[in-house]
Amino acid sequence: MSKSAATPASTPATAASHKEIGPLMFGRDIFVEALERAGVEVIFAYPGGASMEIHQSLTKSKIRTVLPRHEQGGSFAAEGYARATGKAGVCMGTSGPGATNLVTAIADAFMDSCPLVAITGQVTQAMIGRGAFQETDMVGVTLPIVKHSYLITDIKDIPRIVAEAFYIAESGRPGPVVIDFPKNIQQQKAQPVWPTLDEVKAGLRTYTPRVRADEVALNEIIGLIEKAERPVLYVGGGIITAEASPALKKFAEATQIPVTTTLMGIGCFPETDALSLRWLGMHGSAVANWAVNGEYAPRKDPNEPTVKLKNGADLLLAFGVRFDDRVTGAFSEFAKDATIVHIDIDASEHNKNKRAHLTVHGDIRDALERLNALVSKAGGIKKRFPAWHTQIAEWKDKAPFRYTTKAEIIDSDHVKPYRKEGEEFILPQMAIEELWKLTGGDAIITTGVGQHQMWSGQWFKYTQPRTFITSGGLGSMGYGFPAALGAKVARPDKHVVDIDGDGSFLMNIQELATATVEKIAAKAMILNNQHLGMVVQWEDNFYAGNRGHTYLGNPENRSGIYPDYVKVCTSFGVPCERVIYRKDLRPALERMLASKTAYVLDIITPYTEHVLPFIPAGRTVADMKW
Repeated sequence: MSKSAATPASTPATAASHKEIGPLMFGRDIFVEALERAGVEVIFAYPGGASMEIHQSLTKSKIRTVLPRHEQGGSFAAEGYARATGKAGVCMGTSGPGATNLVTAIADAFMDSCPLVAITGQVTQAMIGRGAFQETDMVGVTLPIVKHSYLITDIKDIPRIVAEAFYIAESGRPGPVVIDFPKNIQQQKAQPVWPTLDEVKAGLRTYTPRVRADEVALNEIIGLIEKAERPVLYVGGGIITAEASPALKKFAEATQIPVTTTLMGIGCFPETDALSLRWLGMHGSAVANWAVNGEYAPRKDPNEPTVKLKNGADLLLAFGVRFDDRVTGAFSEFAKDATIVHIDIDASEHNKNKRAHLTVHGDIRDALERLNALVSKAGGIKKRFPAWHTQIAEWKDKAPFRYTTKAEIIDSDHVKPYRKEGEEFILPQMAIEELWKLTGGDAIITTGVGQHQMWSGQWFKYTQPRTFITSGGLGSMGYGFPAALGAKVARPDKHVVDIDGDGSFLMNIQELATATVEKIAAKAMILNNQHLGMVVQWEDNFYAGNRGHTYLGNPENRSGIYPDYVKVCTSFGVPCERVIYRKDLRPALERMLASKTAYVLDIITPYTEHVLPFIPAGRTVADMKW
C-alpha cells in the first residue's frame, strides 16, 4: 500500500460520527488495539522490563512482531518497511538503553523525512526523574530529531495519542514520532474511547499538513518556462513521499525539460528515460552537475580562477528538495546563473540553504497535477529547447559513468595472494552492474554508507520509486541489511538486495539471526575491500594516502580476508559464498537471487578504487574529478 503526502496510508481512526467506547481493558491492550486500528501490520520490537507488558498483548494480536537482535537493527528495519511502502514503520524498545538504541534511526528518519513511530517503554510515573534503573528522558533526548513526541500520562489518552502519532508521522512532510509509555499506565485499566479521524484532525488545530500551492505562482512558473533557454528539473525525495512520480513524468514529457534527482529522489523519474540526467552532487553524474552549474575547465587548486566553458541552467525548477550540501557544494556557487523556483511542502526549507527567486509553499503532487492542467489548457508548452538538448547529449557522450579494468590498479594486499594468470579480479562497479543486468532493474536495493552506496546509485538504473533505500541525510553505517529485512517484510514479492560494504555490514551483522528465525529472504552482496573505502578515498585525496585507522582486516595477516563471512553467516544459518574472480561473479549472483532464504555473497574487491565523479566538500563543479 502507498499514500499521498496529504492522505495517510493507514487510517488512524474510524470515520464514524459517534463515540465508540470499548470494554474495560489494560492500558497495554488498549495500546495494541490502537496500533491495530492505525493499520499496523508489523512491529519490529525488542522486549525489556519496561515494555514486556506490551509484548504480552502483542502475543494475542494480529500484528506480526519481528524480533530483531538489536534495537538499532529493528528500527532500521522499520525504516526499510516505511520507505518501501509509504506507511509508517513501527519499532519498539524498552526504557533506558533499549530506547537510546533507537535514537540513530529516529535521527535518520528525521533527516530523510521517513514516517516512523518509535515506541519506548518508560519507568513508572512515580520513578520518573529519580534516576531509576534504566530511566532515560526520551522526550528530552529526541526533541531535536522528531516531528512530534508524546509521554503518556493518562490511560484515557492512549487512543487519541496513537491515532495522532500515525497521522502526524505519515501526513505532510513525513517524519518520526516518539511515544514514551510508562509501565504503570500499561498495567492500569480503563474503558477506551476511540476517536474518529475527524476528531483527531480537529484536535490538531495548528497542524496543517495539506497545503495547496498558489495558483498565481503556478502560472508564473509556466511563464518562466516559456522564457527559458536551458531549464532543468531538480527533484528529490518529496516526489516519492507525495506519490508524485506519474505527475512528474507527465510534466517532464510535456515540457521536454531534462530531469536530475537527488540521492533521496532516485527512482522518482526513470533513469532509462532520455530526459534523465541521473542524480547530481558530490558523486553524481557529470552531465547533471554541468547541466545545473555549467562546465568549467578543470583546476588543480581551488584558489585558481574558474574558467567557464559552457553555460548551465538558466531556470532551475527545484521540486521537493532541500538543497543539501552534498548536492550543492559551495552554496553561493550552486546554479549561480539560474532563476530558481522552489516548491516544497515544508516552508522552513525555503531560502534555508539557497535563496530562491520564487518560493511556493504546497504539496508537490497537487502542484504538479495543476501545472499539468495548465500546460494542457494552453495546448502545451510552445517553447522547445533543441540547442539545450544537443548540449546535454554532448555531455552525456563526454562523461558517462565508467570504470577501468586495467590490471595495474589491482594492488591491494588482500587480493595479491589470489593472483592467477588470465584471471581478472572483480571491481565493485562491475558487480553492481551485473546485478542490474540479472534483475533487469526489477529489485529493491538497500545500502549501507560509503563508496558502495554511491556506486549503487551509479551502476544500478532505477525506474520506479521506493526501489532505492539508503541513509541519505544522516549517513548511518549498518543501515543496509536491517533496512533490507524491513523492505522484504513489506514486499515479499520483490527481490530485495542489500549492497553493502564490509564495514557497514559488520555493524549490524547480528540481524542475520533475525533473517533466519523470521524467515526473511533478504539478500546481501558485500563489496569486501577490507577497508573503510570512502574514508580511504579521502585519505588518498587530502592526506597523501596516510591511513588513519581505516584498515578493517587483521593487521597480523594482511594477505588474508578478515573476518571470514562464510563461516560467520553459516553459523547464523544463512548460506554464504565468497567470490574472487570475474568469471565466477555472474553464476554466484544467480545463486544468490535464486535462493529462497536469506543469502550473503562476499565479493572480494580491491580497495584502490575511487568513486568518480567527485566534487570535494564545499567546492564547486570546477573542482570535479570525472
